[in-house]
Amino acid sequence: MKEKLFSEFQAPTTQEWLDKIQVDLKGADFQKRMVWKTNEGFDVQPFYRREDLADLKAVNSLPGEFPFVRGNKKDNNLWFVRQEINVECPKAANEKALDILNKGVDSIGFKVPGKNISKEFIAELLNGIMPQYVELNFKTCQRHSVELAKILVEYFKEKNYPLAELKGSINFDPISKILCKGSDTSALVAEGKTLIEALAELPGYKCICVNSVSLNNAGAYIYQELGYALAWGAEYLNMLTEAGVEATEAAKRIKFNMGVSDNYFMEIAKFRAARMLWAQIVKQYEPKCDCACKMHVCAITSEYNQTIFDSYVNLLRSQTEAMSAAIANVDSIIVTPFDKPYETPTDFAERIARNQQLLLKEEAHFDKLVDVAGGSYTIEHLTDAIAKEGWKLFLAVENAGGFLAEVLNGNIQNAVNASNDKRHADAAKRKEFILGTNQFPNFTEVSEGKEPVQCTCSCGTTGDIATLNKARLASEFESLRLSTEKAAKQPVAFMLTIGNLAMRQARAQFSCNFLAAAGYKVIDNLGFKTVEEGVDAALAANADIVVICSSDDEYAEYAIPAFKYLNGRAMYVVAGAPACAEDLKAAGIENFINVKSNQLSTLKEYNAKLGI
Repeated sequence: MKEKLFSEFQAPTTQEWLDKIQVDLKGADFQKRMVWKTNEGFDVQPFYRREDLADLKAVNSLPGEFPFVRGNKKDNNLWFVRQEINVECPKAANEKALDILNKGVDSIGFKVPGKNISKEFIAELLNGIMPQYVELNFKTCQRHSVELAKILVEYFKEKNYPLAELKGSINFDPISKILCKGSDTSALVAEGKTLIEALAELPGYKCICVNSVSLNNAGAYIYQELGYALAWGAEYLNMLTEAGVEATEAAKRIKFNMGVSDNYFMEIAKFRAARMLWAQIVKQYEPKCDCACKMHVCAITSEYNQTIFDSYVNLLRSQTEAMSAAIANVDSIIVTPFDKPYETPTDFAERIARNQQLLLKEEAHFDKLVDVAGGSYTIEHLTDAIAKEGWKLFLAVENAGGFLAEVLNGNIQNAVNASNDKRHADAAKRKEFILGTNQFPNFTEVSEGKEPVQCTCSCGTTGDIATLNKARLASEFESLRLSTEKAAKQPVAFMLTIGNLAMRQARAQFSCNFLAAAGYKVIDNLGFKTVEEGVDAALAANADIVVICSSDDEYAEYAIPAFKYLNGRAMYVVAGAPACAEDLKAAGIENFINVKSNQLSTLKEYNAKLGI
């Protein structure tokens, strides 16, 4: 057992690996083929080695110790499994809470209308719930947060619950209101001190929240959510200490509700970097203990990348997101139900969302491992790289006057909205894939009445300040497909496959996926001997669009004869970008689709031509 099995093998150097890659690339550009150019402002190499971590100080830290890059816990990776409940009737909400507490949930988020806040309402809502065993989180109107805090303290004291052991939060975040609603609620920030004082007897309750999940759901890039979340938290920390709240107490009351997208390794790195940087920020305020430097994070799986069509794919997205959050050692996780984009989540969808976390805990045992990502060359590199980009953005915000000032003048919103616009443009060109929407759509799926959920709350945009644009990434494709579905006739796209077998099959498959994204019925074929045979078959199938699929060389032979024989009886499309394209255009052929096409604008154009 003591024999060193690999002692006779010499470890290859980094240069030897690079030389081997160059040989395998057969002349292809290494930078273009192997290096990942991220949206976060740095490049990711195809492999990393121990030597790449030589200058990274964070790799020498331990779990549960400053700067907490490896997590706040030393002995395990337990996190709270949290589910949200919108409270309309306190009795019904209480029954639901008691039910899900028996199904694996150990953290509940109650969203309570401010007008309903009263001692009797809270008593009925919490009846039978033992807060010493459950994390309780509350969200209500910002102006009623202090009132709610006082009622909770009074209720817990009357029930003789061990106040020092209770865990939970009140989501007080006036800045989020500005970002999402455009109304200037900055004056409410001053109530933060009063809220902390009201919760003095509940040391385990957080109450000053940074809801950067709103940035995530508005399409922010990962480094943006990181940098802005840090600036957001620093804004509150600075305001609280200036108001007279001791730095240790102020820091311990802050909670981060952060989004998590499906960029798997990058999200793991984001949370690790966030804890490290937040610890450094808090340290500057000279807290009484390092424990005040811990960042407490609730991770919420993204709504931005959820889709209406092929909605079960949302489960794949949220599962990888939950895995990222769990591996990154967050404190609690909310898995967004897969059906949230188009309906109030059903009991089935909520059960699946709970079980996604329970699977990670009880079957994968993610809760048993402390910082499983620690020591991974790639993740350690990503943690350092994204920390640098997030820190640059944090400093830029600080130098511009702070997060609140930047929100009030709209700079934060404009920057995030610009990212959202960029991502929508990339999705339109299929540079950013949405599985089941702009890539590999379900050809036969219909909406069955599903429509995007519209905000029904009474607190819509109320001010003149710029707001975040929360249009989901798939929203434009969904609107296009829904309009097609509502048309008098579903357009039929027929693949006229001819010539070279490999090329015609590849282009037919590409064209089917391209056109099915608009909800067209696509008909693929094995191949035709002549273009006349193909056109006749297309017309017999009542085709509205005929797509000729062949090789570039053969288009010079087939494309124009097929176009002339079709003679305007259906829209004619050439799949590809052949060298003879100018000759084809001179013959009157207008429509071409290929990997460089703007899929969204092309499909909108086709719908217009079809009268949809």
